[in-house]
Amino acid sequence: FERWLSDNEKIGLLSVQRHHLLSYLSYRLQHGYKSTSTARTLSCLRRFFRYARREQLIAEDPSLNLDNPKLPRLLPSVLTEQQIEDLLAAPDAADTLGQRDKVMLELMYGSGLRVSELVNVRIDQLGLAQGLIRLEGKGGKERIVPVGEYTLEYLESYLEHTRPLLDPGNACSVLFPSQRARPMTRQTFWHRVKKYATVVGISDKVSPHTLRHAFATHLLNNGADLRVVQLLLGHSNLSTTQIYTHVAQHRLKTIHEAFHPRG
Repeated sequence: FERWLSDNEKIGLLSVQRHHLLSYLSYRLQHGYKSTSTARTLSCLRRFFRYARREQLIAEDPSLNLDNPKLPRLLPSVLTEQQIEDLLAAPDAADTLGQRDKVMLELMYGSGLRVSELVNVRIDQLGLAQGLIRLEGKGGKERIVPVGEYTLEYLESYLEHTRPLLDPGNACSVLFPSQRARPMTRQTFWHRVKKYATVVGISDKVSPHTLRHAFATHLLNNGADLRVVQLLLGHSNLSTTQIYTHVAQHRLKTIHEAFHPRG
């Protein structure tokens, strides 16, 4: 940015005004820079000018009230229902960690949990009798989501037979402790998911969030209401959930074939 200023405006960083920033953003647009790259650049400049204002190096912050460039809505990669079945069956049922991972995968896909919610969920947040789990999501917001019958069976068996082996002293409050009887990190679970995806031959880019994407898309494919999916995912705005309507192509095609006169 400083080089651009020197070449085009003949001023230094501390002499920048709002119209200089607008000219720079326009320059990036005209020269084909990606909007995501420009958004990161603008974020960096905002922080710099905020610092300069705080240190009284400038009288006013020229970056105030500048709008971010519109970012593209990237469609999430979604696994098919068969791929999900294969992934859920990948953990070794004869192994203690495999049994734990099996339940984690089942719960994440069956209830649409975020990975941070999954690794931090506590035993006291689980209501087996009611078939519900209480989650603490982004911003400390709480929501209650149902747990499917299959997942409940796996959870009951896990709590009775497997978890005591992972945390013999019952010193860890989380539902899914690591083999050191500590809360698992998100990165550790990401590596576990990648491992199982490789085992079953899923070459697509897979992460724990892929299971959450699949949860939402498969619900819509099978007739779920968008508002219900929004509540289950814990999205504040419906617009965040609507991205899944773009990937739920199977249901759209089926409806078109069934109801359109020329379907």
